[in-house]
Amino acid sequence: MATLPDNREEIDVSIRRAERADLLAIHRIEKTVFEQPWPYSAFERFLDEKGFLVATINGAVVGYVVSDLMANYGRDIGHIKDIAVHPDAQGFGVGRKLVRRSLLSLFVDGAAVTKLEVREGNEKAKALYYSEGFSRIRRIPRYYDDGEAALVLTVDMNRWGRH
Repeated sequence: MATLPDNREEIDVSIRRAERADLLAIHRIEKTVFEQPWPYSAFERFLDEKGFLVATINGAVVGYVVSDLMANYGRDIGHIKDIAVHPDAQGFGVGRKLVRRSLLSLFVDGAAVTKLEVREGNEKAKALYYSEGFSRIRRIPRYYDDGEAALVLTVDMNRWGRH
């Protein structure tokens, strides 16, 4: 993990496509952030997806997002499948930059709507998603192995693209 400057204005976050060399850092972040982490092999399967992005600070991977586009009867749906930021890099806008870049990519590729699932109790993530235009469409009880519910959030991409 990169050493972060004390001054938030000095933080320079770069976003780029994920590469094979990033997978170990990505998986370490995944295991640090989530109680039910994806296996390493799951990330390998997404390497060719345009929506598999990493955030770096001073060259070190500090976060990532995995998203893709699904055809749906002429109204394609974007899906943000996984997003995480290393705890030491949280609070610097890394997650917001990842969400926005992911949404931009999905918008350009023709997504009519984008969805994601978030833990019902994850207040920080929900605040970020709501501030980016997502709305709750439903609750899925016992979605996670520990019994916590998930909220399914969506954003209309045409409306998002106008803001």
